[in-house]
Amino acid sequence: MNQEDVKVAFYLKKNESDDFGRCPVMGRLTIGRSESVFSAKCSVAASLWMAGRAKGKSAEAVAINRQLDEYRASALAIYREQSVGRERITAEEIKCLLLGMAYGQATLLDYFHTYIEQFEKRVGVNRSAKSAQTYRTTCDHLACFLSERLRLSDIPFSALDRSFIDKFDLYLRTERRLAPRSIILYMTRLHTVVNKAIAAGIITADPFAGYEPPHPERNRCYLTREELKRLMTTPLPASRLYLVRDLFLFSCYTGISYGDMGRLTIENLETAEDGTVWIKAVREKTGVEFEVPLLDLPLHIIDKYRDAAPDGKLLPMYGNSELNKGLKCLAAACSIERKLTFHMARHNFGTHITLSLGVPLETVSRMMGHKRLVTTQIYAHVTDKKVDEDTKQLRQLSASRKLELYEEPQQTNENKNASNR
Repeated sequence: MNQEDVKVAFYLKKNESDDFGRCPVMGRLTIGRSESVFSAKCSVAASLWMAGRAKGKSAEAVAINRQLDEYRASALAIYREQSVGRERITAEEIKCLLLGMAYGQATLLDYFHTYIEQFEKRVGVNRSAKSAQTYRTTCDHLACFLSERLRLSDIPFSALDRSFIDKFDLYLRTERRLAPRSIILYMTRLHTVVNKAIAAGIITADPFAGYEPPHPERNRCYLTREELKRLMTTPLPASRLYLVRDLFLFSCYTGISYGDMGRLTIENLETAEDGTVWIKAVREKTGVEFEVPLLDLPLHIIDKYRDAAPDGKLLPMYGNSELNKGLKCLAAACSIERKLTFHMARHNFGTHITLSLGVPLETVSRMMGHKRLVTTQIYAHVTDKKVDEDTKQLRQLSASRKLELYEEPQQTNENKNASNR
């Protein structure tokens, strides 16, 4: 493509004038059939604008025109450099490089790497290794997107806009073929880093404004009361399965996740004045404090393994791989046909053990260490059995307070004829 095919024009964005009548100056970069728009980071009164330049010879007009000329010259220079040995280059690519050179601004990937380094220092304190991995994966996807779609090694924050966010979303869906929930996770991680940059004053506008990915319905799995009863009463074929069962039941009756359970120590136990024993700790995943009063079953499990837990830990724990194998054997031994996962125990706490027994949503949210109440609402799944039980109670209540509905008296044919006259 010849340099004659590269055009840089400037215009006023008149619908965004300020109180003094000054309008933002915008640049339009055109390369062949591709086009990209950017802010020139200056403004001018509409009365002082003509044919893409500031009118007159005032100091302000001269400064603005000099700035616009620098944009044009820089864009052409970048194009000459980038087009060597390439058949096609887009206006978006040139714009990204132009803005980075013009403002000397921090770049996204460089900032993202710094964020990850700081995050990893908190792993094991108030952040989890699993969360750190999701940030690294997001950064990897972002680097591939910039390289494959925009042919860039990095991008300045000033080049981020809603269009960039939508394109990255589309890339994850079509090129990477990720599941909707994975896309939501990675876009959320990116948004977190962008918000950090906004808080640091690196950028002022949120490129995610108006972005709302579809949230697919998610049916969280949990055990029925009958299945839970079988877990408690079924003789198991191997001694190791009893620990697997007890860890699962401990989570069922406390709502504590597998990762947080492994971090519990004797120091996390507190006894209230009324004798109630509580577990008080901080969720590794979210950094949110949680506190759970212990029922008889979890107290029994703690006492059972008091001498078996190592290094002051509250409970002995299996590794993740060994635990999953144990859950599979446990399900088979107890005639549970569905796949048994440890997180099902946490969901059971949010359904059968608390919400379905009338514990307020806000209380359950506090016990489960949720950041937002809406997360707890996902766990508030009403079972068919519970609906049936509540409906039967409603019928009984209605029968005891039954009121006869007043009906219009039946008319004879003679009365009907008379009323029709």
